[in-house]
Amino acid sequence: MQNDPQLWIAALRNSHDRLTSLVQPLGSDRVDQASMADDWSIAQVLSHLGSQAEIFGGFLDASLEERDPPGQDSFPPIWDAWNAKSAPDQVADSLAADEAFVRKIEGLSKTQLAGIKLAMFGMEIDATRLLQMRLSEHALHTWDVAASLEPEAAVPEDAVALLIDTLPEMVARVGKADGGALRIHIMSSDPSRDLVLAVDDDGVKLGKWEDGSADGELRIPSEALLRLVSGRLDDEHTPRIEIDGDGLDLDRLRKVFPGF
Repeated sequence: MQNDPQLWIAALRNSHDRLTSLVQPLGSDRVDQASMADDWSIAQVLSHLGSQAEIFGGFLDASLEERDPPGQDSFPPIWDAWNAKSAPDQVADSLAADEAFVRKIEGLSKTQLAGIKLAMFGMEIDATRLLQMRLSEHALHTWDVAASLEPEAAVPEDAVALLIDTLPEMVARVGKADGGALRIHIMSSDPSRDLVLAVDDDGVKLGKWEDGSADGELRIPSEALLRLVSGRLDDEHTPRIEIDGDGLDLDRLRKVFPGF
């Protein structure tokens, strides 16, 4: 994983600016339309991103002030407050909260960024890991909005280039070992990666390909692989891919990654 926080900050800024350009022209009626996130309108996606900007801002402040990060019991009141807003306010307030978080982290010195340390979720979180968590949800939820407005929308290249190497961790967390054992050789492009997806009784794992047998092969853009793992590769938003193997098709892989 790229460890330079500035790369992640730049990609997060680009994702924020993209989201802003997508939703600012929309009227109040259009922000109520469905997004690509199951059961969420565009405004509800923005509400989620706004509440998370507030939560991540709390994490950042805690590190800078050398105190314990907010506990999970502090999250529900924040979510409730955002859920209670009107749809137009969810959009406007989300963009403002997101801008505030991005500006704050853009304004940190190298020394301050290097000093970010948080003990959360059983891990030691540094600046890069905090930004990785934020960019992952931000880029994918921005796609949820973009694809509902522009059918050809894709996750931006700068975000894909950073997030592609975080997929093994995501796969282990969200993959479902349903439908029997499976071993797939995955060749992704832009950027290129040579990977193996293994599904067995121990769970779902993604790692670097090494010589060996496989039940099939998948050639896929890295952007589409990111969306497959996050449950966002439906028929209407699937680019050209190649998949070979007895009984192997995208529907089989979608069962492994039903989304979140």
